[in-house]
Amino acid sequence: MTDLPLITIIGPTASGKTALAVALAVRLDAEIISGDSRQVYRGMDIGTGKDLGEYDVGGRQVPHHLIDIRDAGYKYNIYEYQEDFRHAIDDIRARGKQPILCGGSGLYVESVLRGYAMMPVPENTELRRRLEGKTLDELAQILATYKTLHNTTDTDTAKRAIRAIEIEEYYLSHGIEARSMPAHRSAVFGIMIDRDERRRRISRRLDERLAAGMTDEVRRLLDSGIKAEDLKYYGLEYKYVTSYVTGEISFDEMHDGLETAIHQFAKRQMTWFRGMERRGTPICWIDHSLSTDAKIEVIMDNINKTRNNASRG
Repeated sequence: MTDLPLITIIGPTASGKTALAVALAVRLDAEIISGDSRQVYRGMDIGTGKDLGEYDVGGRQVPHHLIDIRDAGYKYNIYEYQEDFRHAIDDIRARGKQPILCGGSGLYVESVLRGYAMMPVPENTELRRRLEGKTLDELAQILATYKTLHNTTDTDTAKRAIRAIEIEEYYLSHGIEARSMPAHRSAVFGIMIDRDERRRRISRRLDERLAAGMTDEVRRLLDSGIKAEDLKYYGLEYKYVTSYVTGEISFDEMHDGLETAIHQFAKRQMTWFRGMERRGTPICWIDHSLSTDAKIEVIMDNINKTRNNASRG
């Protein structure tokens, strides 16, 4: 144990977050909590980059939480994530283990670190009926009347945009009720990777995932009864690959469009993390080119300094 309530590792897609978190967990006999909004879904493995094999170290599974906890097709939300996170971290601490939060979904991570007050929003059938048939651009314009569109994943698909409008309309009418959601003190470490290397890794990983059967994964999900529009709701890989599998676009259109979309997503992730810093979350950035051992030493040095400062305080 490090005497820290929580250690957090963040970074853009393809930066090596999971590998670092697993190596650190082995070092500290810790357990990992996923901070990814899509890895919660069963059967959505390749497209979400679960990399479950990375949790197997020398035949031993590093304990991990909030992965494969909902069926594909379900619409998981940040309110549920906060509740699931709270149960996971309480369980880990009760067993005397060190929790490590690892993920790239900035809003999910920040919501638990800062204790954002969120609430469940029910479906508004009448509102959905009025919005049905509107184009994605029209929905984005409507959503923009409620808030500044920092999180562009809200307008990735029509279903996401309608849900975002539904949430904003509910908050406008009801406000955000107070509920107990404490902030979590954490040492936060980010993996810093230069743009060119990040793009190279993303492109290589996309080809690897396609070769590993990402299109077959989508076909299996569709064959299981999940509607195409429900898969597209999850965005990125599932939006583009579903469109390809259902014959709406060609393989090249799928590949090139998805590659561009993932590059844009990684850029938005970094924008969010920089915003976290501006909003008061200190992040210790670690160069991606360092070896895993060197990265861990940076983390341990930072943790020891934090512990020493706390003891002097």
